[in-house]
Amino acid sequence: MGRASSTLVEEKERLVAATLEPNASVSEIARSAGIHVSQLFRWRKELCQVSAPSIPQLVPVEAVGTLPAPASSPVEPPPAPRSRKKASLVTIELGGGRRLRVESDVDTEALARILDVLERR
Repeated sequence: MGRASSTLVEEKERLVAATLEPNASVSEIARSAGIHVSQLFRWRKELCQVSAPSIPQLVPVEAVGTLPAPASSPVEPPPAPRSRKKASLVTIELGGGRRLRVESDVDTEALARILDVLERR
């Protein structure tokens, strides 16, 4: 990533972090940066999005035969799959009366970048 790209990413992160401040006006922040408010919301969504689940690693399996089921025991249906828990909201106290609220399964790399920007303020 070149220096110009790095600066653009830092600027996006700085603007997104500003929108997460208490009483922040996304419209005012977008206007002061010379961008449309929808662009700033898009950046915020991109930086705070939930990580996509990783692709499972395929493992070779060898079938060696099956055992007959005992005649006296009834066949039990497989257990119902557990539904995925909903992500909960996590509040991070930043000090100075500032709080950051994110989903519990937030992209940790994006969150770390945002926290770095806020820490430098």
